[in-house]
Amino acid sequence: MLRAAGECWAITDEAAGNQRQALALAGALGLPVRHLVLEPRAPWSWLAPRLLAGGRLALPAAQRELFAPPWPHVAVGCGRAAALFTRLLRPLSAGACHTVQILDPRIDPTHWDTVIAPRHDGLHGANVLTPLGSLHPIDEAWLADARQAFPRLGELPPPRVGVLLGGPRKGIALDARYAEALSQRLRALHQRDGGSVLVVASRRTPAALAEMLRRQLDELPGLCWRDAADGANPYPGVLGWADRLVVTPDSVNMLSEACGVGCPVETVVTAPLPSRIARFHRALRAAGYLADGGNPTAPLRETARLAAQVRARMTAGGDAQP
Repeated sequence: MLRAAGECWAITDEAAGNQRQALALAGALGLPVRHLVLEPRAPWSWLAPRLLAGGRLALPAAQRELFAPPWPHVAVGCGRAAALFTRLLRPLSAGACHTVQILDPRIDPTHWDTVIAPRHDGLHGANVLTPLGSLHPIDEAWLADARQAFPRLGELPPPRVGVLLGGPRKGIALDARYAEALSQRLRALHQRDGGSVLVVASRRTPAALAEMLRRQLDELPGLCWRDAADGANPYPGVLGWADRLVVTPDSVNMLSEACGVGCPVETVVTAPLPSRIARFHRALRAAGYLADGGNPTAPLRETARLAAQVRARMTAGGDAQP
């Protein structure tokens, strides 16, 4: 298989959030990027990233030719499955590959050259970088491209309120009660300001939640995108055209991306949040990114800074200070 010299490998599983972060950082490093979607077999999948015995045998036979030399100059992984392969790359490459793992690997971070874990995870170490939120590709050029790709959203009446729906997780129920509270808030915003409401579901959004919101907001100008049956996913266009964003409280990635746009961002919370997510919300509020009114002083865009720190650590052989 033909490979470019000095590549960056972005290693993920199928999870969209993990892909988003790894590809954002890999793209910001300025090297040719190869995206590898790798899924370890049992028992490695059960114990990743702890079990190294067997090396490339952790992969199904069809994927082993992807994870093969020549090894990359740097590898960026995101998620527990990817952590197995970024950890393997250090001994396989005899230290020639700088290994970067995004998100807490739940074992000693010194198994990687650089670990990037959000501040609310509470992970510390000489090689640990701690951004406030998730990494993402959003900047002014990205937003301009998104507006160009979805010009019809710009024809909807302003102010345009983008609504980003995640999904339930342990300690956070996005159910009928939540749908009613969210729709009440959106109707109140529309009654106060007019404009339009642009609702976008994600892979994790229960179909029932998206359908309830569609019914409850049907009389308001805008759109409610639920899945591919509604056409192309307008998520980038909604971010590009939004004058305000309302995000469900469950997703660190979506909240980070919303705060990266530069418009006011809020979330509707109907019950106490799990401690880790609550710490993240408090940090966003303390920094002025998440509030019920006003504008943030600056968008939350940390990817370029983190990429610069990774490049400095690569140049210094991993010894640059976080």
